[in-house]
Amino acid sequence: MNSDSKNIILSENIWKVMVKLSWPAVVAMVLYGLNTVFDAIFVGKFVGEQALAGVSLAYPLSQITLGVGSLIGTGAGSALSIAIGANDENTQRRLLPNVNYLSLVFYVFYLVLAFVFANTLVRVMGGFGEPLELGTSYFQITVIGSFFWIHGLSENMIVRAEGRMKSAAFIMALGLIVNIIANYVLIVIFNMGVEGAAWGTNLGMFVYTISGLYYFAKGKASFKAEPFKIKRDKEIIKSIFSMGMPAFIMSIMGLIQAVVVFNALSNYGTTTDLAFYGAAFRIFTFTLTPIFGLMRALQPVVGINYGAGEYQRVIKSVKIFAISSTLLMLPIWLPMMISPQLVLNTMLPDRVFDPQSLFNFRVYIGLLPVLPVIFMALTFFPAIDKGKPAAMVGIVRQIVFYIPVMIILPRLFGVQWVYLGSTGIDILITIWIAMLLLKEFRILRQKERTVIE
Repeated sequence: MNSDSKNIILSENIWKVMVKLSWPAVVAMVLYGLNTVFDAIFVGKFVGEQALAGVSLAYPLSQITLGVGSLIGTGAGSALSIAIGANDENTQRRLLPNVNYLSLVFYVFYLVLAFVFANTLVRVMGGFGEPLELGTSYFQITVIGSFFWIHGLSENMIVRAEGRMKSAAFIMALGLIVNIIANYVLIVIFNMGVEGAAWGTNLGMFVYTISGLYYFAKGKASFKAEPFKIKRDKEIIKSIFSMGMPAFIMSIMGLIQAVVVFNALSNYGTTTDLAFYGAAFRIFTFTLTPIFGLMRALQPVVGINYGAGEYQRVIKSVKIFAISSTLLMLPIWLPMMISPQLVLNTMLPDRVFDPQSLFNFRVYIGLLPVLPVIFMALTFFPAIDKGKPAAMVGIVRQIVFYIPVMIILPRLFGVQWVYLGSTGIDILITIWIAMLLLKEFRILRQKERTVIE
């Protein structure tokens, strides 16, 4: 990292650091969110409700690759940030070749299993009839291009870990713009349906990956990157897995959540309920995209300050980023709570939603302003090389809470409990996360006092 960027993170006012690093990351993640929303809009508007239901079933499965990319990218990025703070050039140099190795290994493994068992996996999600057929087709095509999903995200998270948020945002924006244009051309002009949506996404991720490789190959990184080397270094891989595993666990737990939710909707609801939840989920995720941007910006701030022993700045950074996330979300969240019909009609045009559906939507997104606490904590723990608390939260959230709630309550009381149950679970998780954060802050303050003494 150049000295100016590092000095800014280590010494400048945290509010100013947050603004400088966050706005390009927020722009990039909003673009990403718009991309997933446009996918759903194009499919729902130009292909139909059955197709939207099928893509909604397959979409969580396609996110497995992003979970793998997050594992590698979060782990490598956290290791890089700490190494930058500690002036450890040896670790910096060894990272990217191992990222290349892990990306290839995961891709081959995933390609074989996911492509062969695509129909079974979509069926497990609750797929049946035409949505099962369309969802399988969409998923198989995304599997073919999954290397670019994995490697592109890993590269981009490493760029962010340098503190180069503008460069990371520009690389991401290129891929996302190509994705949106390709989806429009393939779905609307060439009438390729869900296959067009999948190929358009693959094309965008290809550009995303090539742009990242260009960044490293041209020596734009602040460390010796070696982007075309492939190495298997046990020490580096262990470090990547240690700090990146919570991100992967969260993705897998998200998939488990999707399995139980979609099966509840399939068993106790209709195709219309599947399509409605798919639309609500995309809107929910899009609303969180600015927060994902702030998470990306927080990681190098925490990692570099932690590596340099600036523990009080670490604590202050987490608090400031959490407060900023809530303030940023409110202008997006309030209009959707006031007029949910308007936003839902972007994906399900000409539908008039009954009061129960609008109530379900409001319940589902009602907790959004307090969720930044969870997301900043899930960034904080891996960034200080303590991934276990974040992993534990992810596992308990799904296994202990989501599975029994989604199996029992919708069966007894109807599909509205998919939404009520989700909100109740997140209230409990937010309280738990807050307690874990306060405990870790006390440990860091003690370290600070020890260093001073």
